[in-house]
Amino acid sequence: MKDDIVLDFLQLINTDGIGPVSFYKYLKKFGSVAEVLKALASSKNLFPRIEAENELKAALKQNVRIITFEDEAYPFALKQLNDAPPVLYLKGRTDLLNYPASLAVVGSRNASVAGRKIASRIAYDLTNADVLIVSGMARGIDAAAHKGALYAKDECGPTLAVLGTGIDVCYPEENADLYEKIAEQGLLVSEFKMGEKANISNFPRRNRIVSALSMGTLVVEASLNSGSLITARLALEQGKDIFAVPGSPFENKSAGSNKLIKEGALLTESADDILQTLALTQNRTLKICPNRSLKPKPLDFEKKEVIMQQTNLSNPEDDIVLKTIGSTGIEQDDLIRHLNMRASDMLIKITELELDGLVARKNGSFLVLTKQGLEKLK
Repeated sequence: MKDDIVLDFLQLINTDGIGPVSFYKYLKKFGSVAEVLKALASSKNLFPRIEAENELKAALKQNVRIITFEDEAYPFALKQLNDAPPVLYLKGRTDLLNYPASLAVVGSRNASVAGRKIASRIAYDLTNADVLIVSGMARGIDAAAHKGALYAKDECGPTLAVLGTGIDVCYPEENADLYEKIAEQGLLVSEFKMGEKANISNFPRRNRIVSALSMGTLVVEASLNSGSLITARLALEQGKDIFAVPGSPFENKSAGSNKLIKEGALLTESADDILQTLALTQNRTLKICPNRSLKPKPLDFEKKEVIMQQTNLSNPEDDIVLKTIGSTGIEQDDLIRHLNMRASDMLIKITELELDGLVARKNGSFLVLTKQGLEKLK
């Protein structure tokens, strides 16, 4: 029965035009994924059941566990996202998925030697203080943080990597040894299908998972246009602490980190700065969240106007958003950057346009105009 539920989830989330937001919208309407599949069978070209079965077999063959948000192991913090991944692929120590104390470490891929050293040292010290390091296994700061964590606890330290590829795909290839070490000592996590190669649109999507699985986010070396700043903004929207290592004002790669500090991020020079802020020590652990409902928390579409007021949404005219999407479509994160809006605000706007039948999704994050949207644009 459990496999049937996993197959239902795989079939629905991999159907063209179904992303996390629309997934939960359909689920709310029909009550279960099985009922959604029945309802859409005649109107949508569903992801073939046989391919979902092959996906599950491939995962089991490689010791990869697939869980849905209905699984008890699914992280409570991740359930709070309106676009929480309906399915997670896990490889390694699955107990780390709900670790009581964790910190995201993000930063430049083209990091300096000094930047990599401080990221590695802070990760090492935090891991020894029983704080789990979460990052994205990219080159530069991500890799340095993971390595620092792995060397902690007599070279047995855990760490968690959220991938922007299928969980069986190592990217970049130069991190092959790191990938294997994390799978052995820590945990690899992905929301993407087995075998999915690196795609530039996948990496901003994985940032929301990195921030959601962490109590706070540390930024080490980030330019003003860095994806690390997206992670920091997402963490801020989730009510998390933001930490930043200061850098030279003459270095472009430090401009983003310095800007965060100016805006209120906590200036960080060592693990102690983080431990003091999070009120953690080696002899004290965090209180585990009370066992609340395991049901997901999709956006309450009926209260979207109230939510917009609470988040001070700037409410750009619909036609501006539609024009930006255009006839060729656009990636969700590119749209956010182009219109210079907060990610949470734009997600609400996109959801409204989806519900109005003006915008649709392809492959989860690529936005296109529907026929009705194109007509409105004219």
